[in-house]
Amino acid sequence: MKVRFTPSARRQFINIVEYIRQDNPTAARAFRKRVEHSLRRLTRFPNSGRTIPEFPDLPFREVIVGAYRFFYRISGRVVWIAAAWHGAQSLSPTRMNEDE
Repeated sequence: MKVRFTPSARRQFINIVEYIRQDNPTAARAFRKRVEHSLRRLTRFPNSGRTIPEFPDLPFREVIVGAYRFFYRISGRVVWIAAAWHGAQSLSPTRMNEDE
C-alpha cells in the first residue's frame, strides 16, 4: 500500500504545520514527524484507523494525531488522505470528497 494526499488534504496539512510553526518551529517539526510516522503505519495496516463516529456509513476512516484528525479512504493499493482537520472543527462529508 502507498499513502497519498489529495491536493486539498495536502494544503490542509501544510496550513496546520505552518500555523504551529508561527508560534513554535520546533513543535511544528515534531508534529510533522508524528503525523508522518502515524500515516506511514497505514502502508502496512490500512484498516487500523477507526471509522468516523459521525459518519459510520461513509467509506472513510481516521487517524488522530494530537488535536488533529486525518481522514482517509482506501482505493485499490492506495490510502488516500482526504482531509486534515482540527478536532474542534465541524465535519462535512462533502468536504472530504472535494478532489474527486
